[in-house]
Amino acid sequence: MTAPHDNLRLPGRLVGFEAARARHGARADHMAAMLLEGDPLADAVIAELDVLGAKGRRALTQGLTDGLASLDGPPPAIAALLSQLEAVPAGADQEMFAAGDRVSLLVSPFWTALAFSGGSLTHTYSSPGIARLLAHTGELKTTAPRRLAETGVWNANVILPGGLVRGAPGYVQTAQVRLLHARVRATALRHGWDTQRWGVPINQTDTARTWLDFTLVPFSFLAAAGFVLDEEEQRSLYRYWHYVGRLLGLDDSFLLPIEDHTGAAALLDLLDSTTEPPDDNSRALTAALFDATVTAMAQAPGSTLTEAGARDLLDALARNHHGDETADALGIRRSPVASALPFLAAANAQTRRYQTLPEAAAQEREANIQHFRALADGLPDHTAYQKHATPSPADEAGQADTAATQP
Repeated sequence: MTAPHDNLRLPGRLVGFEAARARHGARADHMAAMLLEGDPLADAVIAELDVLGAKGRRALTQGLTDGLASLDGPPPAIAALLSQLEAVPAGADQEMFAAGDRVSLLVSPFWTALAFSGGSLTHTYSSPGIARLLAHTGELKTTAPRRLAETGVWNANVILPGGLVRGAPGYVQTAQVRLLHARVRATALRHGWDTQRWGVPINQTDTARTWLDFTLVPFSFLAAAGFVLDEEEQRSLYRYWHYVGRLLGLDDSFLLPIEDHTGAAALLDLLDSTTEPPDDNSRALTAALFDATVTAMAQAPGSTLTEAGARDLLDALARNHHGDETADALGIRRSPVASALPFLAAANAQTRRYQTLPEAAAQEREANIQHFRALADGLPDHTAYQKHATPSPADEAGQADTAATQP
């Protein structure tokens, strides 16, 4: 591909770039450049941990839970990362942290799961550049249920009241996810990742896409099912997730222009319109995701759904959200319950109208908070991002360090 400017290199994965530039102007150039940018602060910590081993991991863990000020002579890369994590941006405050993501907490766990599987993660996997990296991190049939569960645990800890307070689970685990991304990036580059074709692994642009998959994408999915956010709710959602984005290492140049769905939709259009169609990796990831989702839905306590019924509902909602062209490319089948979606949306819209009553909204949030707390405590052992960034039993015992170099 020939770059439109001598100083702008375009990774081969980009398509339709000139048309995107005509619509988005300089933001298109910025997006293309950010395909070649990783996360310097997190990348430096990974390099530092490889040298310091157990000592570094202990300092990192203490710094995440107790703050930079608790460390005596912290390693420089860890200190720089902690300093950035602890810098609270404009618009965020302790009252916001104490309340949690009040918008997301109004959505029932059932619909949250559908929106993340059928909307968010499916959209993430539809990008061949992202899917290529994910498909090579493990056997899909065994990793998909775990990956789905760990995403649910992370999201629950992020949105719960107090979850983003320094040292709280959502804050700590978001930083750990960021560092796991840096480890995956270092490993992929060491093993010959083709940056000219795909850009830097887990680059800034792909991180922005993932951020949209926890803001605009699930709520667009939910809007079609009757859960529509008003302008005040949209501003609240993005104000909260601006800070989550910063904790994940997403550059402010992506975050600051977005205050509502309109701004987010412009970025989503830029990213989607320059992304190649789903490939075999995308289809394999989506198939494994859907299998894991319908099994989890059917086995959930109190569920009245069979796996066949859960599959029909998930397929119908996902196809409705992504459109026939993308659904076909991802292997999402046409569902016999598609014709019932307008009735389902009408029923959910009635629920949303009821939630405009303060007492009803408070009751719904409290019920959902209890579920998400149980979900956050539900995994029998640590998540992949916790295992990666925290001291091992050998570390705690003072044994010789064997720092992991694989994600």
